Amino acid sequence: MNPESSALNGTGKPTSEDVAKALRGRIDSGDLAVGDAMPTQAVLVEEFGVRRSVVRQALKLLQQEGLLTEVTRGAPARVADHSARTEAADGTPRETMVALGPRITAAFGAADVRIDALCLTAESLSAALGEQRRLVHTRESIPATVKVRVLMPNRSIDLAFPRMVNGPEEADPVHHRWLKMRNAHGTVLSDHLRGLGAAHGIDVDVQFKALPFTPPVKLYLLNGTEALFAYYRVTEREEQINRQPVTMYDALGGESPLFSFGAGAPGGPGQPHRDHAFVVQSQAWFDALWTTIATDLNLG
Repeated sequence: MNPESSALNGTGKPTSEDVAKALRGRIDSGDLAVGDAMPTQAVLVEEFGVRRSVVRQALKLLQQEGLLTEVTRGAPARVADHSARTEAADGTPRETMVALGPRITAAFGAADVRIDALCLTAESLSAALGEQRRLVHTRESIPATVKVRVLMPNRSIDLAFPRMVNGPEEADPVHHRWLKMRNAHGTVLSDHLRGLGAAHGIDVDVQFKALPFTPPVKLYLLNGTEALFAYYRVTEREEQINRQPVTMYDALGGESPLFSFGAGAPGGPGQPHRDHAFVVQSQAWFDALWTTIATDLNLG
């Protein structure tokens, strides 16, 4: 065992948390740069003097924090691009349009990518997945499968927001504009993924369903290991629609701060367990909506 690892525990062998801490320090210091392959498990076992199961758990913790791509057969874990995490250096959550892209990129490090989303229009998700068309071809390994499920409001319901403050006399221009955005962003999202699959031989499955209510929050579930959560902050504002001023209740989802929860998220005692429970329960909630009250969604 080298001095670094022996210093981790003076009376016994390092734990998986100790090994993860040491490797995290190398990533933060730049000794392991973005895109670098991690040492093999055999090398880490010898270096730290631990069982292979300890090394595997340490790598899993780093992957759950978004620091490593997932380990796949024939391809070692690599240092992920974590320069733009969901939180700023002071711990403040970043806006959705800033924070979501890097988390989607990290999720695409898995062999089998699974993304579930609940949102109003899928605008942020469409932008993040569109970026993958540019990034995937630079990877040494690409996903074998990508499965995306999206829940959005039904076109026929009276939305809580966006909507006109005083209500329309006839056709609702705010609802009509939202519907066009929902359908357009959903179509673009689907085109991005199917184009990605065609270009790289990835098995892509994209599904949309409609909800009978207005979601007050947006939720992204990545590979079953991370939940990204943001509140839709409703505001009253005026906008020109069809050259007419319209006062509406609206929520700018791209500006909503995005909170990240994962089984390996850093924090005080008990926080990783709490975060893991949040991910599990969020996935169960999404699955329940998908299989019960959600209906087929037509983007036409």
